[in-house]
Formats: sequence, C-alpha cells, structure tokens
Amino acid sequence: MNYLSVENISKSFGERTLFKDISFGINKDQKIAFIAKNGSGKTQIMRMINGDDEPDSGQIIIRKGIKMAFLSQNNNLQDELTIEESIFASDNEILHVIERYEKALENPEDEEKYQLAFDEMDRFNAWDFETQFKQILSKLKLDDLKLKVKSLSGGQKKRLSLAIILINRPDLLILDEPTNHLDLEMIEWLESYFAKENITLFMVTHDRFFLERVCNEIIELDNGKLYAYKGNYSYYLQKKEERIAMENSTIDKAQNLFVKELAWMRRQPKARTTKSKSRQDDFYKIKSVAESRRKENVVELEINMERMGSKIIELHKIYKKFKDKVILDNFSYDFQRGERIGIIGKNGTGKSTFLNILTKTMQPDAGKVVIGETIKVGYYTQSGINPKPGQKVIDIIKEYGEYIPLTKGKIISASQLLERFLFDAKKQYDYVEKLSGGELKRLYLCTVLIQNPNFLILDEPTNDLDIVTLNVLESFLLDYPGCLLVVSHDRYFMDKIVDHLFVFRGEGEVEDFPGNYSDFRAYEDSAEPEKSEAKEKVNWKQNHPTTSGLNFNEQKEFNKIEREIKDLEYEKKQIENLFAEGKVADADITKKAEELQAIINKLEAKEERWFELSSKMEE
Repeated sequence: MNYLSVENISKSFGERTLFKDISFGINKDQKIAFIAKNGSGKTQIMRMINGDDEPDSGQIIIRKGIKMAFLSQNNNLQDELTIEESIFASDNEILHVIERYEKALENPEDEEKYQLAFDEMDRFNAWDFETQFKQILSKLKLDDLKLKVKSLSGGQKKRLSLAIILINRPDLLILDEPTNHLDLEMIEWLESYFAKENITLFMVTHDRFFLERVCNEIIELDNGKLYAYKGNYSYYLQKKEERIAMENSTIDKAQNLFVKELAWMRRQPKARTTKSKSRQDDFYKIKSVAESRRKENVVELEINMERMGSKIIELHKIYKKFKDKVILDNFSYDFQRGERIGIIGKNGTGKSTFLNILTKTMQPDAGKVVIGETIKVGYYTQSGINPKPGQKVIDIIKEYGEYIPLTKGKIISASQLLERFLFDAKKQYDYVEKLSGGELKRLYLCTVLIQNPNFLILDEPTNDLDIVTLNVLESFLLDYPGCLLVVSHDRYFMDKIVDHLFVFRGEGEVEDFPGNYSDFRAYEDSAEPEKSEAKEKVNWKQNHPTTSGLNFNEQKEFNKIEREIKDLEYEKKQIENLFAEGKVADADITKKAEELQAIINKLEAKEERWFELSSKMEE
C-alpha cells in the first residue's frame, strides 16, 4: 500500500538548484533511510513532506486517512506543559483512556470513577498499550512526569518529542536524526524497537549501525540525482561502489570517443550537411558525458606532527568527585605511542570530566597528571568555534598564520589548507555565521589539527556531520600517527578508529576493554552476572580470552601491530624509492643502507609476531 508519493519535485534558491525532478514513494512497512551530503536538500525534502515548505514544481501526495508524525531537529513542545500533559495532549483516544485511568488511581476512594476507568481500559484493550507506553518513557529516561517542558534540557526535549511520536504510533514516521541526544543504551533500545516493530519509517540519520540494522531500503541524493538501493547500509555501500565504477567506465569510453570526435569536428568546413549536423549534435552529448566525472572529496593533510618522545601522558591515582558522586577513584594509566582509545559510558558517568582533567582544564581532588615534554595536545570539544562578529572562514585559519608547515619541509597557504578541508575558494570568504552545523564542525577540526598536535582528543566529533564527511574524517584519522582519544556515540565510527576502550561504569569505575565497540557488546551480551564484580574484572583483564581468543594484553598488541607494520612498510618503500631513483648521495649510501636494513629487521620481527598472534586467534 502506497502511503506517500513524491512526484517530480524541484527546489532552487536564486541561481543555485538543489535538486530537479525528484520522484520516489513510501509504501507500508518500508523502513527507508535518506542519504545526502550536507547542503544538498535533505532538510528541504523532509520539510516538504511535512507540509512546512513547498517545492518549486512537482507535488507530494499523501494517502487519505494516513496518520503521519515528524520528528524534526527543533521541538514543537509547549513550555508550560509538564511531560505528562505533553504526552496526553493528542487526539489518541487510547491515551485519553489511560489518562483517565491514571487520574482515577490518584483518588482510589472514588470507587465508581475508578471502576468506570478500569472498565474503559478493558473495553479499549489499553493495558498492553499502557505497558509499552511506560516502557518507552523508562527507556528514554523520562521518569519525572511532573517536570515542566521549560525546565528540560535540549536533549530531554528531543527525547520527549521522540517518546510522544512512539507512544502515538502513527502510520508513517518521518525522523530527522532520531539518535541525536541519546546515549548508547537508548540508541540500541530504539534500534531494537524499530527493527522488530511493523512501523513505516522515512529517516535521515548519520548513525550507520542504525542504517545497517533498521533500514530495508536506502535512497541517496547524489549530485542532484536520486538512486534507490533495496537493502541495508552494507548493501548500499556495495552497490554504490559498483554504480560509480560503471559510471566511470562509461565516462572513460566517452572520453576516448570525445578525443576522436573532437578531431573530426576541427576538420569540418563551416558549411553543414544534414549528416554532419546530426554528428555534431551527438558530439555535444558525448562531451557532456566525458566531462561529468565526479569529484570525490578527500581530506588530504600531511601536517608536520610534533616529534613524540618516550614519555607520553601518565595518570597517577586520579580521584575526583562532585558532592557525593565519585567520578574517578584512584585511576592510573600510562599512555603509549600510537594508542587509539575510545571512551564510552552512560551520560553523567564522568567522560567529559576525565578529558578536562587529562588536559589540565580541571584539577583532580587527588593524584596527578604528568604530560611528557614533547607532547602537544589537540582538544576538540563540543563547544566548537566562537567566532568574532563579521569574521570570515579564512580569517579563522589565518589566526594561526598565513602559511602552515607540512612534512618534508613543505608549506601551504591558509587558503590551500581550507581547500583540503573541502572549503572551496568561494566558501572561504563566507561569514562563519552562515555555515551549516557540519561545516562549522569541519572548520573547528581544521583549527585543532593545524596546531600540529601529537596527542589528539576528540569529544563527539561526528555530531552534525553527514555520512560523506564522516567517511572523509575516518580516512584521515586512520592515517593519523599520533595518540588518539575519542568520545563518541557513533558505534560505526568507534569500530573503525579505536583499538581499545575505557568503559565508564559509574561510581568511579573505569574498565579498560581490549577491543572495539562491537567486541564490547558481544562480550557484554555473553557475560555472566557475577562478572560485574570488580574482582572478576581484574582477573578477566589479564587472563580472560576476548572474542578473538587473545587475552587483554595480546589483543591490545595485535590491534597496534597491524598499524606498526603498515608504517614500517611505508618507511621501507620511501628509502627503496630513493635508491631506485638515484637520489642518495654517495656519502649517505652506507648510512641509508643500514637504516633500510634496520627497518627490514623490525618489519620481519613484527610480521612474525603478527602470524603468532593470528594463529592463536584461530585456535
């Protein structure tokens, strides 16, 4: 059954065309994700579907009688209502039945009123609905129903808006970034809820685990064209790669033909025959295809990272509490070169406090932080950029200098640096206040990285970034040679970037887990209840095999060794190329040869250890 049809819609702002002649449909039980780059028209299409905006041409047809709900980035709640009043302020008859029953429970001495409410619950089969209604509120941590909307945080308001939509069970849900402001536990519950319920969804989300586990179709708006993929995120990635390869093959053929036809065009006399006119028309079609090769955005940055000494950062018996709430309890850790650590835990368990203590923006109650002399920390916080009024994008970068040093003695200008971070020449002279949320995040990351940190701390770096930009950021971070510490609710991002986790359990307990987020979830799901005891955790950390068959220290070593092998292979290739190109001075031949041999010896030792650990994983 078709719920909604989008027919040949177009939208432009001045001379800029966002999209043209876009068509798609939403049918009953479909769970569709809508993917597009920031600024390509996602929000406009969502607003048009909800009736908050109109297309320049085309139409959107909604099936008569369909109940639709829209979760936007901006809440439409009434400040003076309580959480409970906000939930019951709808035309859902069963909710009104539950509301009358809840009020009757508050006055049990009025037996007649209570009996009427009880019978009404039976008549409408509202008992199961009430159970689910309370479960939704519990999972979204909306426990105090008497709180007024105006006293709620932005995150609580988002969760309340989501709860109202889920409780009312509309036929069609339109969701704009539903996982924003949810912690990992809430996200996984919502993911499970959507996956098992017969709900029709149309959503925009950057959470790729969510896409993988919930959606059965993906629609992508790419360079003004719409592409549909009947499957989840993995299927989409595979089919998109095949599509681009096919498009590039077509373009390559057109370019070869274009060269031949261009030579023919240049030989033609000015007088045209009917035959030559037809061929000339075909030439311009071929030219259009030949010049249509897509420009893939890649952040290329070889910042001249500060040399890292043997001492990185040491934490000695750190203790911190706020009133009676213990955040860190005698926590010690000695960071090693090249470590990539993810930080996870429920909201309020102390993740941000830990980062502030680590960067010395907050003092612990006891213990000390020792930072090595060569360590330069880059701290990407959730607060972002605070530009001066009237400041342009390029002004932000020029505060750090007109030229930025790269590796191998190279330099680039501030403008060239911005281009590498996907800000074209025109965008560089935009006022900062005109940037989208994702663009602001990208600019802020740029300002952190150009300071050449060798210890990079990222606090929720993926918020407001589209999937295209996320992939770009991940590619950059995978090649980042320094230490990396990341707080993120993006499970896909964490799996790709980190080697092990600090798990903040609350009450000052921080567990070091040897694996990525998926490894952690698999372990948690299979762990016996008694493993929650601190003593068991200490034994497990040293001796318990992980899902890979390696113990704690071996798992950390294995995660690190793959990256070390990659770095050594790169160094080996660089020196071999110098010899092959005859660029080694006679006086340096012996020294370079010894350097090459030392790298080869290290590489062989690392590869031997890699095979040893790999064979243990397979046992």
